[in-house]
Amino acid sequence: MERLRRTISKQVGVAALAAAVAVLGIAGAFGGAGTASANSRDGAVYTLSNQAAGNAVLIFDREADGSLTSAGSVATGGLGTGGGLGSQGAVILTDDNRTLIAVNAGSNELSVFEVRKGGITLVDRVPSGGTRPISVTAHDQVVYALNAGGTGNIAGFHLGEDRKLTPIAGSNQPLTTTAAGPAQIAFTPEGEQLIVTEKAANAIATYEVEHGVASGPVSHASSGATPFGFDFAGRHGLIVSEAFGGAPGASAVSSYRVSDDGDINPVTASAATHQTAACWIVVTGNGRFAYTTNTGSGSISGYGIAEDGSLTLLNADGRTADTGAGSAPIDMALSNNSRFLFALGSGSHQISGFRVSGDGSLTPAGAVGGLPAGTVGLAAR
Repeated sequence: MERLRRTISKQVGVAALAAAVAVLGIAGAFGGAGTASANSRDGAVYTLSNQAAGNAVLIFDREADGSLTSAGSVATGGLGTGGGLGSQGAVILTDDNRTLIAVNAGSNELSVFEVRKGGITLVDRVPSGGTRPISVTAHDQVVYALNAGGTGNIAGFHLGEDRKLTPIAGSNQPLTTTAAGPAQIAFTPEGEQLIVTEKAANAIATYEVEHGVASGPVSHASSGATPFGFDFAGRHGLIVSEAFGGAPGASAVSSYRVSDDGDINPVTASAATHQTAACWIVVTGNGRFAYTTNTGSGSISGYGIAEDGSLTLLNADGRTADTGAGSAPIDMALSNNSRFLFALGSGSHQISGFRVSGDGSLTPAGAVGGLPAGTVGLAAR
């Protein structure tokens, strides 16, 4: 552990060290309430302040050129932790962009917001079905939370037309081990399976879902160490980042094919980023490109995705874009049309924007700063 701290510290500095250690799970200016405006016709970006004294959704209008402007904040009604959660999916938008769901890791709750042209409004706040919720996912009217506290578990909810959450009986399921170190939960594109990455167990867990009730888990070995964030390329393609415990220059990305019954088979195993601590990952809507943030290197690595699901690094050195020295990039989100990519810097306390070109290359589109320390999660439309 101490060796890892010294190594990362030399490369990325004290601020980035703290972020990298937190996101790997190795160690255990905004405010307001009500409705905040998000009037941009082009879209918006959302993140969580995650403050221990009171959590809030921070809102940014997105202009046509991808630039962001602060549009205020809305309190979640719950509490954050004040530090990194080591997870992907702390705040999400439903597929129709009408509902936003956020975790309150400090008070063991989920908050649900209605998204309208004029802003967002808090509608519901419920217990997460466990302790320390760090990731959430939704498919149709079913929502699942991933709880990292205690022995860890997943818990399901029905999302009503009124945006209220009701616990689903029998949905609470364990992780594959009591020391899994979970990072993310998400439904497969058809909603028939749930997938959870387990950093400490070096495993990918799957759960079968019938009528909203999950059963499992089934454990699948990760191709590489410390599987973290993931996203989907088409119906059966699964793309997973691998942080390799934060070892310098060792991180990678793997692709898998997920069958209808939940089997996971590697396609490309551990394609190197040549960077440090690849953690968060997103895939463009057309399934052609994947991007991962390298928290320990201040960079983003891009990959081309072939029709068979195989991966090819876009840049030989793995640096498709730079987020800046000491930025410690964590969460990412793509706009609805995948024209813009946004990355949250846990060290720089800013959100950096990039334009996504047809060949997968990234061009800076400005940044907005002043985020509080501990800010986590990113969702965009």
